[in-house]
Amino acid sequence: MTLLETSGLTRHFKVGTGLSRRLLHAVDEVDLTIGEREIVALVGESGSGKSTLARLIAQVYKPSAGEIRYQGRPLSALRGRRDRLAYRGDVPMVFQDPFSSLNPAYRVSHGILRSLTLHRPELSRAQRDTEAERVVEAVGLTPAADVLDRYPYELSGGQRQRIGFAQALAHRPKLILADEPVSMLDVSIRIGLLNVMAELRENEGVSFLYITHDIASARYLSDRIVVMYGGHVVETGPTEELLARPRHPYTELLLSAVPDPRAPLDVDAATAKADPPVVIDPVPSCRFRARCPLAEDICHRVTPRLQPVGPEHTAACHVTAPGTAT
Repeated sequence: MTLLETSGLTRHFKVGTGLSRRLLHAVDEVDLTIGEREIVALVGESGSGKSTLARLIAQVYKPSAGEIRYQGRPLSALRGRRDRLAYRGDVPMVFQDPFSSLNPAYRVSHGILRSLTLHRPELSRAQRDTEAERVVEAVGLTPAADVLDRYPYELSGGQRQRIGFAQALAHRPKLILADEPVSMLDVSIRIGLLNVMAELRENEGVSFLYITHDIASARYLSDRIVVMYGGHVVETGPTEELLARPRHPYTELLLSAVPDPRAPLDVDAATAKADPPVVIDPVPSCRFRARCPLAEDICHRVTPRLQPVGPEHTAACHVTAPGTAT
């Protein structure tokens, strides 16, 4: 069953002033679905629009166009503080930097208890204390009472990120937006955080939008992969199907950077010498055309759209997925 879906979701930012004002197309016409108890990996290099898309879903930004529907209800129909608070409790966000997301002046318990007070006011003080210990144990930190009594600086990076997940879990969420939650952690402890996410799906029934530039972790964790480039979704599909038979040249580029997808991947390093996509006042075209070895004349004139290329597999490419022009 579909938990959240976006249709034509778009976010443009104004850059410059006066006569030099232009539009930066951070996210353009994104259609995305996330099902109940599903982990969807949103993959792409820095600047592809992944984090902007997550912030649109989290209601940090308002869409320039398009719609987000949660459990069938458009977010534009939410009225009043109570409705917005309920949605943000159901769809919290875990950020990339585990230290900046915690207040260093307060003990770990402060943020979790505050979340419980705000989003679950029916709980008594004793129940909040019990629930705080439960969510800390659910992310693999024990003894919970000792962890809750510490300050953020007394925890390792991996422990702080687990606390970020515990704070989100305190809301009783349906969907957690995880924005590169392991990218700032040592490789040796990343697998532990990925396992925490998998266990929260199994034990708590939580869905995830897992944002990453790491194909290896996306393969390890996700049910489906969505590939973004230059603000556009360029390919989607079940994880193993997409990795075994990529149909967009950009996806192939990501995979070619790591011959073994189980090995760590740094997409930014692999593509650092390439020209970035033009996302300020872009003209109709494929935004990957300047880097694509298969580019044809139509790629410079017409924007390709996602089309089926297999069961539950779509791609936006004039060459490998013909018939995508609009």
